Amino acid sequence: MTGWPKCFTGEDKGKNYTLYLITIALVSMLIFPFLSREILLLIFAGAGVYGYITSSNRNITNLIVSVVLLLLISITANHYSYSLPKYIIISAIQISTIGFTSATIVRCGTKKDLQENTTNLPSSLALLIAGASSAFIAGSWYAYWTAAVSYELIFFIAVIGAITAALFESIPSSVDRLFSMTLGSAMAMWILASFGYTVAPLHLLIAFSFALFLGYLAYRTNIADISAVLSATLMGVLIIVFSNILWFVLLLTFFILGGVFTKYKYNYKLDLGIAQEKGGVRTYENVFSNSTAALVLAIACGIYPQHSNLITYAFLGTVATAAGDTLASEIGTTARQTPRMITNLKPTKTGTDGAVTSLGELAAFGGALAIGILGAAFGFVEQIIPAIIITCAGGWGGTNIDSLLGATFQKNGYLSNSGVNFVATATGALISGILYILVL
Repeated sequence: MTGWPKCFTGEDKGKNYTLYLITIALVSMLIFPFLSREILLLIFAGAGVYGYITSSNRNITNLIVSVVLLLLISITANHYSYSLPKYIIISAIQISTIGFTSATIVRCGTKKDLQENTTNLPSSLALLIAGASSAFIAGSWYAYWTAAVSYELIFFIAVIGAITAALFESIPSSVDRLFSMTLGSAMAMWILASFGYTVAPLHLLIAFSFALFLGYLAYRTNIADISAVLSATLMGVLIIVFSNILWFVLLLTFFILGGVFTKYKYNYKLDLGIAQEKGGVRTYENVFSNSTAALVLAIACGIYPQHSNLITYAFLGTVATAAGDTLASEIGTTARQTPRMITNLKPTKTGTDGAVTSLGELAAFGGALAIGILGAAFGFVEQIIPAIIITCAGGWGGTNIDSLLGATFQKNGYLSNSGVNFVATATGALISGILYILVL
């Protein structure tokens, strides 16, 4: 395999490790159905020791180490009556070998500087498609010989694992990509497989295509970077398959509002030093910190349909909080009045954590109101007026909890901005959920 571009040869003094990756993928697929976890552990541990002693390519060694860790977890879990199935481990191996190899080929062909190892959208898509396909093939091979799992579940987790791996690859990190991709994708697949929740392949493909297309539009309009596109795709697929497409559309409304109002008087906010970085482009941190509570609720709705009404109101509250907080920040900071700290109402500088203005409070209410009206329009609820009131209460209350946390925990270094957003959105869900129980 001497004809590959230079950037595809790795860091091992020009040696091409592509053949090693493909060999690991194929051999693993062939032997996993027939060997015990303990024997597989010995094989991979021996390969890892050999690679370390011979100073082989560190990417390969890190991949093998990640597989060893997964096998150790699987053996330990099995000892305590839990299960990390072998088909998940083999699927993760395929994603990190075939998927990463495909992404590298595309990356080499689309970068002028062949040594550049940064991700781009075409390479991430290549990882998604090749990773999911190879994981499904390997998982199906395992299912054919063991009959331990359905093909629908294998397809579902293969897609989720590939999206997760592509996300890990897109996030700048000092941790080796093959290591983080293998462990990250395996953990995501394990969590979903443990639910025993299967999705029809056509439904999953429609959800994936829709979520990815909307993410691509956000990328093209400079609302999101690649990590945010992949994060939103992962969120979108899970939300759609566990609830329905309108739940994702409602959550997407928050991101659209955030992207639009980030541009509102952007130069003015830039002069004050309080504008969003990178022109307001959202990253994976923005997606996860504002949407994790919504994702948990969407999954809960699919698993516990008997509590769907309560979960729906909580979902409206968390999205309303995210929208209200974003509009309060982006619009409230442009107010001509002097902001005041939410803790003691003393005047403070614009952009201070925990600072509030009447314009910001009004914007927060407006954002929550927009989510409440859309939720009613989408048919989320039957009692429209009470639902809008409960959604506004949750959104406005969660937004002010965000300000309170910013003035206390974030200011003192106990929480990051992402942590504050997560707690606030969870609180907004809690407020709306409690009000639903008390009022309806």
